[in-house]
Amino acid sequence: MPTSLLVVHVHVHVLPQHVDAFLQATLANARASVKEPGIARFDVVQDNEDPTRFVLVEAYRSPDAPAAHKETAHYLTWRDTVTPMMAEPRTSRRFTNRFPDDAGW
Repeated sequence: MPTSLLVVHVHVHVLPQHVDAFLQATLANARASVKEPGIARFDVVQDNEDPTRFVLVEAYRSPDAPAAHKETAHYLTWRDTVTPMMAEPRTSRRFTNRFPDDAGW
């Protein structure tokens, strides 16, 4: 069986005064990230009940792709730009894709 996609959920809590700036920086990072060969998807979602909370849903094609992503200029710019905007350090959880099958991404 081929390796399944690695799906990472990154949870971010942003200071209220930085929500708009965080969203703009994150969308710029996401638009560049989906062009990387190792990324199948890069979704940005915002909590309806608490707009200071976001989840980035990142689907990687290989186990090495997250490390390659973290070496890109757009990721480093995003990281350095948004870190001071966060109410607390971001957290992440890693998942294995189960459905749809990887060809459906």
